Amino acid sequence: MKFLIIGGDAAGMSAASRAKRNQPEMNVTVLEETMDVSYSACGMPYNIADPDRDINDLVVRQAQVFREKQGIDLKTGCRAEAIDPDVKTVQAEDHTGQKQEFSYDSLLIATGASPVMPDMPGIDQKGVLPLKRLSDGRSIKDYLAGNRTESAILVGMGYIGLEMAEALSLRGIHVTGVTRGFMRNYDSSIAQVVQQTLSQHHVDLYRDQKVERIEKRGSSLAVVCNDQELGANMVLMGLGVAPNSRIAADAGIALGPKQAISVSRQMQTSNPFIYSAGDCADAYHVVTGQKTWVPLALLANRGGWAAADNICGKPVEVQGIAGSAVFKTFELEVARTGLSASEAEAAGFEPASVTIDARSRAHAHPGAESIRVHMVGDKKSGRLLGTQMVGKEGVAHRIKAPAVALHAQMGVEDFGQTDLPYAPPFSPVWDPLLTAANQLMKKL
Repeated sequence: MKFLIIGGDAAGMSAASRAKRNQPEMNVTVLEETMDVSYSACGMPYNIADPDRDINDLVVRQAQVFREKQGIDLKTGCRAEAIDPDVKTVQAEDHTGQKQEFSYDSLLIATGASPVMPDMPGIDQKGVLPLKRLSDGRSIKDYLAGNRTESAILVGMGYIGLEMAEALSLRGIHVTGVTRGFMRNYDSSIAQVVQQTLSQHHVDLYRDQKVERIEKRGSSLAVVCNDQELGANMVLMGLGVAPNSRIAADAGIALGPKQAISVSRQMQTSNPFIYSAGDCADAYHVVTGQKTWVPLALLANRGGWAAADNICGKPVEVQGIAGSAVFKTFELEVARTGLSASEAEAAGFEPASVTIDARSRAHAHPGAESIRVHMVGDKKSGRLLGTQMVGKEGVAHRIKAPAVALHAQMGVEDFGQTDLPYAPPFSPVWDPLLTAANQLMKKL
């Protein structure tokens, strides 16, 4: 059996490894357009923060290991150009420009996502850089090493932007953030804490700004917005990512939300011989039951495993996602799972929400920090719909409890009765999550 995979990062290499584990005799070929495979993209801001760390420390497994130890035919520097589903072939071009054709019995599209780089004047100026692939991280570190950089502008303040604000500040670089909408998927009470922390660390934030062009001004760059002009030595583009689904669409494969490749719970596309996983594919949301697109590292790995299992004749379904996310910026931990109140209303629920401030540890225990919890429930059914949290400690792992509750479709009342552990160094007797659930019950 010929199993062909387009894309050699999380989903693609997870699928390749899983398939060889299931069926060692299987012919598994991976086409990866870059020279990098199996790396921790999420670790790049923390690597960039340290000028002495090698960016290649983020590589989890070298390409040669896949080839020699697992027998995977991994072709780096090989870009897939087109799929012909009628004859089950993929047209590709290697880094020398040579055209190649690969046949398959089953195909996995794991092409990931690409950073949004708007078509605007000056976007191709030296010093204007995205951060998505390992090669982007390499370019940023090289630029910082070779150019005097005292200031940087972050265009877009999503997770990457907020993490990079800390990373660049740690290197003594003054950071300015420019964004059209700040933390739109978070309640304003959570976003307010993050904005205050940015200000405390001397990060300037310009909200409701649309970047119109980037201009070269001597040795610096000027970012021209609708009513601001800002100067810096480097501009980092962090406007989010878009799924790499063109090759699938051109082959007649159905697309879903945000133009991501539409897949079943078995990771199968509209073509029965073609699967998709990772940031290029959509998913089911466990709260709404509807399709959504949220690029997540765990989903990419899990989806790759599931696709390989199904291709190998082991029926597996991916339940879905709750949109769980956590990030760090300076001393803050910020996390969410499920729906915000506005997302819940758009999905047809009748949401009620509460915001409470509590402590990370017991009242008399030293070192306690404030935790803000925002919780959303449905007035009609009593279901828990989502939770958001921010604080200096006790947030990143605490969010896992409501994430599990969402997968179990628990009600707010039932969640408020869960037996969450207590010890003074870790929590008050009434955990902040339980306090929020009890307060939310009054509104349901």
